[in-house]
Amino acid sequence: MAITLKFTDKAIKALPVGGDRTEYADTETTGLRLRVSKTGIKTFSLLRRIRNGPMERLTLGRFGDIKTEQARSKAVELAGKIAGRANPAELVRAHKGEPTFAELFDQYLERHAKLKKRSWRGYEQQYRDFLAKPLGAKKITHITRLDLAGIHAKITKAGKPTQANRVIALVSSVFGRGVKWGFLDTNPALGIDRNPEKSRERFLQPGELPRVFKALTDEPNTHFRDYFLLALLTGGRRSNVRGMKWDDLDLDAGIWRIPGVVSKNGEPLNVPLLPEALAILKGRKPADDVEAGDKREKPVYVFPAQRSDSVLGHMSGEGRAWRRIVERAGIENVRIHDLRRTMGSWQARTGASMVIIGKSLGHKSQQATAVYARLDLDPVRQSMQTAASAMLEAGGFKATAEVVPMDAKARKAA
Repeated sequence: MAITLKFTDKAIKALPVGGDRTEYADTETTGLRLRVSKTGIKTFSLLRRIRNGPMERLTLGRFGDIKTEQARSKAVELAGKIAGRANPAELVRAHKGEPTFAELFDQYLERHAKLKKRSWRGYEQQYRDFLAKPLGAKKITHITRLDLAGIHAKITKAGKPTQANRVIALVSSVFGRGVKWGFLDTNPALGIDRNPEKSRERFLQPGELPRVFKALTDEPNTHFRDYFLLALLTGGRRSNVRGMKWDDLDLDAGIWRIPGVVSKNGEPLNVPLLPEALAILKGRKPADDVEAGDKREKPVYVFPAQRSDSVLGHMSGEGRAWRRIVERAGIENVRIHDLRRTMGSWQARTGASMVIIGKSLGHKSQQATAVYARLDLDPVRQSMQTAASAMLEAGGFKATAEVVPMDAKARKAA
């Protein structure tokens, strides 16, 4: 339900931001609306029923790019055209060809990415870093394949070939939605040559583990230290460990249940919690009893946000912390995701089958799905424990764990 308000520049500037997206209806002009996003973006639109069809929302422009009276004039003009036009569908289509890329991107986030993509915040960052300046103010029908190829080439030349591919993939997805929604006829991002990519095979080697464990031990921020250790000991994805909730943990059974809504393959995943992981979690667990008069709420996340104004609710900034740790450890070319790969690699190194590794890391494939369904967690837990013991031993923290090379024959048999 829209909040009624007499639109003036002064009133709109004073509107609060933050929380959920809010919509306001102008008391002076029928159908004139203003949406305020979580990030403070304020967009005018006209909401009108096209003949006997559904309600249509026609974007008029962002507040700041146009003033309130300009938006009101546009709304009145467009409403008149809708009332008298013989073919309103063509009018709507023609008007929808007018948004800038920034406006289309806003709609992409609200109508698609935030509903279906867990990585939508990363899309916002890519837009700010690479797309806002060259494309944001351009009308989408004026953006050409040559423009996009130039952006791809510029990012590539800066030494970020994979990033260049990801940015163009995002642009293509945005324009693809624009075509689907009727804003334009073709996707200008199609047909742009992408840079060749190699799959990463990086994981922590035996000689690197002592330095990494030492750097983690010396890390003054215990939240980041525990986070990276749990990422290593569970093989969890970066986003899943960061968003780990206390309600998803069964510490008595030693299981972390990742809901399907946040799991990459869309299916619920049960991750065994090894004794070392349980020790970290129990050390972080909030007290069950709250003292009388204590109005503090128990944290939802294992790694809650350290800033009170965080919109995420959970930890952020682990990228900077990881760069600090690897620099202290004196190792190169190791990303946070490589901790996950390290668990799988050490499982293979200690003799685990590919099926066991796939189940422990939540991988999904047509060939293995039926086998996964028949496996319980006992062999997975045993495999992860063996791998963890080997890693800790290599890092100087445990007694020797036997390392069994896995030959091609054994892999095939698995």
